[in-house]
Amino acid sequence: MKRYLPFILIAIVLVAAVSVTYVLVRSSRQQKAANPTDAGPPGAEPSHVRGNSDAKVTLEEFGDFQCPSCGAFYRELRKTEEEFGSRLRVVFREFPLQPPHAHAVLAAEAAEAAGLQGRFWEMHDKLYENQNTWSDAKDVKAVFVDYAKQIGLDADRFSRDLDSDEVNQRITLDGIRGHALGVTGTPTVFINGDLIKFEFYTQAGLREVINKALSGEPLS
Repeated sequence: MKRYLPFILIAIVLVAAVSVTYVLVRSSRQQKAANPTDAGPPGAEPSHVRGNSDAKVTLEEFGDFQCPSCGAFYRELRKTEEEFGSRLRVVFREFPLQPPHAHAVLAAEAAEAAGLQGRFWEMHDKLYENQNTWSDAKDVKAVFVDYAKQIGLDADRFSRDLDSDEVNQRITLDGIRGHALGVTGTPTVFINGDLIKFEFYTQAGLREVINKALSGEPLS
């Protein structure tokens, strides 16, 4: 028995080391899932969140309301939100690209001004669903004021808030966060803090990575 004792001790140490490593990795993943947006500057606070605040999976999007790819992603994401329900939380960050999108900043201001009246997501959806209409409008501000009326906002306050310091600061803070995370274009998507490749920006692709996140698998 003494002859095999060193090998038994080595085996015990290896098993213990593997167990400790597993626990540490699992704990790290759980902490990351619980606080997936902790990395980098925080961005505008409070952030715009849709879905269950206790969801295991957080999808953070940096978007531009005039970006055609963002408009296409919006449709895929809405289907994904319906599919996963309370298991998914969505965070939207402003990242207007001007140039090349002439009305991107004003559209971001419209969404944030709506947010000051508690209607960010209503304006967010309205802007994406009507992207082709307002992108070519000559008086885009008048179009946005009309959207504000349609979703029940105080139109006068909305007009005042469009270029307010509070609105501009929120857009700036989201931009600072985006640049710190390496965002250069839109849409850019993170799931539980992990950057997702563009090839997964479809309902099927999102389903794959979200299911991985739900099961605790690494996303890359």
